[in-house]
Amino acid sequence: MPRLETGQTAPAFTLIDHVGRSVSLSDFIGRNLIIFFYPAAMTPGCTKEACDFRDSLVWLQKAGYDVVGISPDKPDKLARFVEKESLTYPLLSDTDRAVMDAYGAYGEKTLYGKKVTGVIRSTIVVGPDGNVTLPKYNIKATGHVASLSKALGLD
Repeated sequence: MPRLETGQTAPAFTLIDHVGRSVSLSDFIGRNLIIFFYPAAMTPGCTKEACDFRDSLVWLQKAGYDVVGISPDKPDKLARFVEKESLTYPLLSDTDRAVMDAYGAYGEKTLYGKKVTGVIRSTIVVGPDGNVTLPKYNIKATGHVASLSKALGLD
């Protein structure tokens, strides 16, 4: 799937979160939403990124942004990740990678110099109207929230 661009309508989705609740994009209409796609819970890079969002969540919410993380992990693994790292926002399970595909966050990437197919670490910011306001692909886990904040003009 091609990558999303600023101004496009964000693809609708409904996924199960780490406690078994259905969460939909439409739940966030009227708010800014930061969706970050990550390869796997409880891996070093993904843990750094998830904890960075956890540590910045109150500040992001005060600036008008909600946060959700999406990975191909099953809800029970996400629940363990949330508990282990004291995460304070929903983690959503996309086991068939359909949402990741729709958002351009799954496909061919380079990993250690080799072409592989997998989750492309990405963040898509969706505005209150449901349109993409900032798409970022192939991002680095470390320092991501600071980079995102700067791109959003929040720093």
